[in-house]
Amino acid sequence: MKTRILTVIAILVLSAGALQAQVDFGLVAGPNFQNMAGKDSDGDKVTNGLIVGFHAGVKVNLYMAPDFYFQTGLLFSQKGSMNNAGALPTKAASDDYHTTTRLSYIEMPLHLLFKPQFGKGHILIGFGPYVAYGITGTQTIEVGDFSYEQKISFRNEIALEEYWDMENAYYRGFDAGADIFAGYEMNMGLYFQLNAQLGLMNMITDVTEWDSESTLKNMGFGISVGYNF
Repeated sequence: MKTRILTVIAILVLSAGALQAQVDFGLVAGPNFQNMAGKDSDGDKVTNGLIVGFHAGVKVNLYMAPDFYFQTGLLFSQKGSMNNAGALPTKAASDDYHTTTRLSYIEMPLHLLFKPQFGKGHILIGFGPYVAYGITGTQTIEVGDFSYEQKISFRNEIALEEYWDMENAYYRGFDAGADIFAGYEMNMGLYFQLNAQLGLMNMITDVTEWDSESTLKNMGFGISVGYNF
């Protein structure tokens, strides 16, 4: 019996060691440079201005094959744009009108990571989808000397009277899209990475009384600094 117990303990220890060798846990953070682009109700292209936000969180690399990993994790990520007007996306026509929209998400990457050795470290090349859900945000509107701030409410559909609510601005909560990134990881585990992201979901909340073809989708790029343990 004692021999069996020792054998089981040895197997568990070896299995834990092997699992640890196959999984990398890390922290990551950096700035986001985000925009929202799409079409207005007439079908004309709308491109707004960049805002600067940030992302931070944890990532996990799961070994699949030599040099290949599945990467996931959880991130807090800020997105948004300047000079869009909610369900009526427009580009500011003059210096008298500005909006700044900041949307904060919990985001989960689902990436394929290629990590071959290069020198004393590793090249990082990856791509794949992401899913995210909005948790908070603000929209600041400035017209001449007048300025006010609205809270972001994440809803798929609202009534017309809710759209004109001055206290809230409405956007869809669920977002999904595609990521691509490249970088370099040093031997010590510290890495630097350039990321690009293209949202595929329309973030404009439907207004029940309107039949609008307006769209806004998240897009942008960022710089990440991380450390794998």
